[in-house]
Amino acid sequence: MSLFNSHSVEILILLFFIITYFLSVTEKLSDWKGTIIYYTNHFKKTVLRKIIPLLLLNILIFEIIALILLVVGLYFLVNENSLTIAKIGLEISAITLLQFLIGQRLTKDYQGAMNITVYFILNSIGIYLLT
Repeated sequence: MSLFNSHSVEILILLFFIITYFLSVTEKLSDWKGTIIYYTNHFKKTVLRKIIPLLLLNILIFEIIALILLVVGLYFLVNENSLTIAKIGLEISAITLLQFLIGQRLTKDYQGAMNITVYFILNSIGIYLLT
């Protein structure tokens, strides 16, 4: 017996990333200026400091695309047992996480990079399970 269907782990991983990206997008959109200030300060000693708004827009676009694909993919996984869209959503999510990792490494925030690694491992497990 299962609360979900034969893809319980995949569904839970998708829900984890849906919640993560939903909150991230909401935080960025609700306080765009504060987010820019925070990341400008975070990247002040890197070559990226002058293009923070552009980089944030890029990240926001990737997060929104991943979020939409994950939600649609979850729907198709639950209702039609189709894995494709969910897998693409997790692949876009992985690319987004790699962008975060690059930023953390450039700022020499190794603890932040390690935290992203945990997300990336879970994301990779999700992709593997959907393959």
